[in-house]
Amino acid sequence: MKRAFVLFAALCFAAAAISQPAAPLPMGTGPGIHDPNSPFAPLPARADVVPWSVLTAVKTRAEKNRLLPAFDKPLQALNQKTQRVQGFMMPLEPGEKQTHFLLTSVPSTCSFCTPGGPESMVEVKTKTPVKYTLEPVTVEGRFALLDDDPYGLYYRITDAVGVK
Repeated sequence: MKRAFVLFAALCFAAAAISQPAAPLPMGTGPGIHDPNSPFAPLPARADVVPWSVLTAVKTRAEKNRLLPAFDKPLQALNQKTQRVQGFMMPLEPGEKQTHFLLTSVPSTCSFCTPGGPESMVEVKTKTPVKYTLEPVTVEGRFALLDDDPYGLYYRITDAVGVK
């Protein structure tokens, strides 16, 4: 009986420790933010692309057990217009050339993991295949805000082409 009580108490303490909220991450750190210790260089600054700081600033709202994006005016102004975004390719299918992939704000260090949340990636569908690379790529196409995507994505670019 005493042994069962000790085991029960240990499990309760462990559950309490696990359920405590973790300290919030400092601003500018965490998934989707470039780690200064990364072996990959950060994206070069470009004036001709939508900055990730704009895309990752999206807020969320809770609706029926789901978190959905709440796009502010600067993001809404980009919707359904031709935009350029730069980032790192995350292929969705095997092959050297890709027509459907995710563009992420930071490089993926694990082929089975996403490097951030939906605010730090854009689904890209291209007109012509783009050669896969570990280097940053820039695409231009019709940019769309996704209010309730079944896969949980917030952004999509269609009819995209690779640009230098």
